[in-house]
Amino acid sequence: MTPRWYEEGEEPDYRFTLANERTFLAWLRTALALLAGAVALAQLVPAFSVAGVRTGLAVLLAVTGTVLAAFSYRRWAQVQRAMRHGRPLPMTWLPFVVGVVAALAGVAVVVVVLLHTR
Repeated sequence: MTPRWYEEGEEPDYRFTLANERTFLAWLRTALALLAGAVALAQLVPAFSVAGVRTGLAVLLAVTGTVLAAFSYRRWAQVQRAMRHGRPLPMTWLPFVVGVVAALAGVAVVVVVLLHTR
């Protein structure tokens, strides 16, 4: 199934199209890693000394992975469309969100580790 916009504008250099596809696949790999981390955290990691932290972190990772997977195609299409029309590439909030979630998860783990060692 080819989207309508795929026939618009001019065909970009195939190297840029393939680079855009590699970026899309990297977003999907990141989303799958977040989902795998959520499953591992929920199923394999023993409960933390602070109640609910393990479940909360697992949910945070799962939701972030799901959102990232859902928006990665949209990002790919926006970039592809911009390249076909010779426009600047659009900005995205995806790296910001993934970075913030990773930082929050890291802070939570540090807090749990510090509380556990006392």
